[in-house]
Amino acid sequence: MKKQIQFADQKQEFNKRPTKIGRRSLSRSISQSSTDSYSSAASYTDSSDDETSPRDKQQKNSKGNGDFCIKNIKQADFGRREIEIAEQEMPALMALRKRAQGEKPLAGAKVVGCTHITAQTAVLMETLSALGAQCRWAACNIYSTQNEVAAALAEGGFSVFAWKGESEDDFWWCIDRCVNLEGWQPNMILDDGGDLTHWIYKKYPNMFKKIKGIVEESVTGVHRLYQLSKAGKLCVPAMNVNDSVTKQKFDNLYCCRESILDGLKRTTDVMFGGKQVVVCGYGEVGKGCCAALKAMGSIVYVTEIDPICALQACMDGFRLVKLNEVIRQVDIVITCTGNKNVVVRENLDRMKNGCIVCNMGHSNTEIDVASLRTPELTWERVRSQVDHVIWPDGKRIVLLAEGRLLNLSCSTVPTFVLSITATTQALALIELYNAPEGRYKQDVYLLPKKMGKRDTHIHMSTGNVMKTVISNS
Repeated sequence: MKKQIQFADQKQEFNKRPTKIGRRSLSRSISQSSTDSYSSAASYTDSSDDETSPRDKQQKNSKGNGDFCIKNIKQADFGRREIEIAEQEMPALMALRKRAQGEKPLAGAKVVGCTHITAQTAVLMETLSALGAQCRWAACNIYSTQNEVAAALAEGGFSVFAWKGESEDDFWWCIDRCVNLEGWQPNMILDDGGDLTHWIYKKYPNMFKKIKGIVEESVTGVHRLYQLSKAGKLCVPAMNVNDSVTKQKFDNLYCCRESILDGLKRTTDVMFGGKQVVVCGYGEVGKGCCAALKAMGSIVYVTEIDPICALQACMDGFRLVKLNEVIRQVDIVITCTGNKNVVVRENLDRMKNGCIVCNMGHSNTEIDVASLRTPELTWERVRSQVDHVIWPDGKRIVLLAEGRLLNLSCSTVPTFVLSITATTQALALIELYNAPEGRYKQDVYLLPKKMGKRDTHIHMSTGNVMKTVISNS
């Protein structure tokens, strides 16, 4: 039986703002870089030039609008270039924008979103706006925001509250700023991980009276929605995008197959050939990670509690193990279950010196990082998103992104694959927003398969080889 993921009680209220020094000490990402970089691959917090928290700044865009909170509005031109590059690799989303902007299927929609704020998300947001929606956005991960993209969105008139390297307090403050605006109330939610939905449910439950639906992208957020539904507390219909055929078969598999190697290389410069790796979870994300590492010559072990996925791992040629059987010998540990406490302190204590530990699932609770914040252990920042955690005997492990999502925190992801997911999200929003009363009850639904086929057909029509596939089908 799968472990249930519980809502974490927030120990800090968003309105208890720490001092300037205190906030920096809370920050989970303080870059040691001495130079700014505007590339998506290294959009790290440029604290060397400006230690001031964005919450303490008064910024306005060129039109005098200040309804946003980002790192630096001056980076907008760099962000705009990244968005333009992303548009070239997101054909279905751009086609949807072109075809439907005259109809305005989201006219009157007020969408509040909490996702990774990247160039690909920016293309989605601008598409939703072209289809008639008003958008307010926060980040679902304190490390994954591309500051230059957030600046470009703010310059374009979007209300964005996010920057790379937020503290936990900043994270909840940004979500609250998105939701809590006098004279503006959302009627649609686009979530990635369930934090936004949880915050509204916890702080502003009356808002659900006007909200028409929730679109959730991640396995973690879907688990939380099913928990609400089972308890009879889900107030509106919700669309499970994570388990849609397009998200599972493309984003979760192919995106992770490419980005796992990118994230590990950028952070550790590790050579994969001959390395022993244990991948916890053999869902679509785990399958992608295992395939990539096996192709690079790694010896890959798999842990899995679902019997079907476990059998798949065996038939794909991977050795199925229990974590404690191999934890002393492996060089790399990767979690990708979407669950809680997959790697606990006992496992961390038994790891070999130099073992690399990272997470490819959405939730930052798969690795029990909190158990490592004890007086007997020393934390040493090696580079941005890379920490050595040192035991009293001198043993150290290499912890990446403090247990948060590796690929979006430490590298980039393939834009074309994200186009498929973003188009699915947009179609789900349109479906829920325009659905006649009574079509969807207060439950969790899968996106109709015909919409997924429409999404993939548009993508397939963009390449010569793929056009051949269509003509022969």
